[in-house]
Amino acid sequence: MSETVKKQILAIRDTGLTNMLDIRTVQHIANDRSFYELVVYLEEHRREYAHFILTGEA
Repeated sequence: MSETVKKQILAIRDTGLTNMLDIRTVQHIANDRSFYELVVYLEEHRREYAHFILTGEA
């Protein structure tokens, strides 16, 4: 996971707009905020993303 993607995940988490395990909504918010790296990352690395959300380990 790149530092950019990590920062984008944390930025969305900090908004409190969605449950971070609701990947479709996270992608929608990321797209709205022009976090395109995260949108692509979520398509290709869902398991790694879930691991990060649950453990904080990248």
